[in-house]
Amino acid sequence: MFVLITYDVNTQTAAGRKRLRKVAKQCVNYGQRVQNSVFECQFDSTKYRQVRAILEDIIDKETDSLRFYNLGDKYKNRVEHLGIKPSFDVTDPLIF
Repeated sequence: MFVLITYDVNTQTAAGRKRLRKVAKQCVNYGQRVQNSVFECQFDSTKYRQVRAILEDIIDKETDSLRFYNLGDKYKNRVEHLGIKPSFDVTDPLIF
């Protein structure tokens, strides 16, 4: 399934800045950053639950926000991109 993860972490304190770095680091491990706090990820249901639990343990639910948009497997007709940084298919193999 294709999942869009977005977050907003309160960075007014040192602890908040630390949480922001942890959330971003975890998201980089599982998806492609498409904007500062937005990641496109390809998961099976088990991996989705695992990543969600990891991120939920990091954030402060009183001050931070974490959103998961489940676009399913037929997401290509649901995503439209305009402007810089052309989108790509996260399911295609990456060649380095």
